[in-house]
Amino acid sequence: MKPSNTLADTAPSFVLGTMAMTGYYGPSSDALSLETLDYYLSHGGRWIDTADLYANGANEVLVGKAIAGRRRDVVLCTKFGYLFGERADQRGLDARPERVEAACDASLQRLGTDVIDLFYLHRVDPNVPIEDTYGAMARLVEKGKVRALGLCEVGPKTYARAAAIHPVAVVQSEYSLWSREPETDIIPVLREHGSWFFGYASLGRGILSGALKSPDDLPPGDQRRDMPRFQGENFYKNLELVELLKDLAAQAKVNAAQLALAWCRRRGEVSPIVGVTEPQHVRDAQLAASLELPAVFWEKLDEVFAPDAIAGQRYPESAMKRLESGR
Repeated sequence: MKPSNTLADTAPSFVLGTMAMTGYYGPSSDALSLETLDYYLSHGGRWIDTADLYANGANEVLVGKAIAGRRRDVVLCTKFGYLFGERADQRGLDARPERVEAACDASLQRLGTDVIDLFYLHRVDPNVPIEDTYGAMARLVEKGKVRALGLCEVGPKTYARAAAIHPVAVVQSEYSLWSREPETDIIPVLREHGSWFFGYASLGRGILSGALKSPDDLPPGDQRRDMPRFQGENFYKNLELVELLKDLAAQAKVNAAQLALAWCRRRGEVSPIVGVTEPQHVRDAQLAASLELPAVFWEKLDEVFAPDAIAGQRYPESAMKRLESGR
């Protein structure tokens, strides 16, 4: 991938997200994760999204194992910007420019590669001017350690300040039927300037698949237990919307996950990041990428999942304060 601010000719139909492969949503299996990554790469997939934060670097190690011997076939995307460790005093945002290259070098080592195709700032550090962080990121491109740069969860002002220093290839934020803020926030800006948008949690962290019936379905340690949308009355209000999604999916002769992912793809400048833990999830995403339906389906989904119909915030209040987008 060239160090550019446009992916119009090369953007994927979807990106494979790996966060859940190392325990973010409960127990995981390295063997199954590696099988899933192999299935994706063996069936034409190229784009893989990880981050140094996921499982304190273990996720990057897992991805490194999966791409060993096939690096040329992969567009490798990772993120930095957090300190991570076992203790609370070892964790938090830290995007000081003096940390940027060290974080990149550590990711390169864990991934077993000498270059990262797309290197993101995971979250903006409020204590560091974006010009300082992004300037240090741009120097990684000059050194050949990184091919292109991205930002996560930023608004138009921060995007503009960063883009004045170096092209922003991609902005990544949460985007799905129940997280639609980017449609009026950042996506129009990216369209105007030729940058691309990757939407993570494109299945609403699993609820849009239709598999969850109760908050008790979430295993102990699952991070969703701390998210307001998955708690108490909010969960059941949101589940009512999912039942309508399932009804529409049945009419379209697909499953709920496939329809929800296809909805994300209805915009030309959006690629969903699909979190997967097994080969069937990859197959769902592949089918969704080619699914064509009458406009009435998208219109009905837009109506059912109007932003004011969703119960609860995306994250706890403390985490919402770290976001520039979707507040």
